Amino acid sequence: MTPKKKNLFERFANWATIATGSSTAFLTAISVIIIWGVTGPIFHYSDTWQLIINTGTTIVTFLMVFLIQKSQNKDSKAIHLKLNELLASHQGASNRMVDIEDITEKELDQLHKFYQQLAILAQQEDDITCTHSIDAAEENHTSKLNILKTKPHYNAHKLKLKSRKSNGTGRPG
Repeated sequence: MTPKKKNLFERFANWATIATGSSTAFLTAISVIIIWGVTGPIFHYSDTWQLIINTGTTIVTFLMVFLIQKSQNKDSKAIHLKLNELLASHQGASNRMVDIEDITEKELDQLHKFYQQLAILAQQEDDITCTHSIDAAEENHTSKLNILKTKPHYNAHKLKLKSRKSNGTGRPG
């Protein structure tokens, strides 16, 4: 992908974001505050003296809100695109998760509940590397569990759990 020529505002916003996030910008801001504080006695701590710092910081804050938001929007979009690429390229991942940031809050809550249930299913498995997609979670879980039940270590694990429950202590008996 070849870099495109950015418009004037985008170039300025990128420059301003980098510049205002630097150590130099922080030291400059501290210097302005120190100079303002030192000049207080000279101006007899007048209303005008106070108004200068209040106006200056308000203007800078107001403009920074927009620069920060632009920077966060761009970063967020880039992260979403990278995640979408990972989802699209991974065989086991659900393509329904691509562009999930565009669904409603209610739909996000439903998916959250699904993944809570998926976490419960995953805790019941011995293998921490097992994965599920949103489309096949129950089927994968049942299939894996049926295969797992044929393994000797699974049955030994179940016998230990039964023994713990039967002696009432929850500990190996």
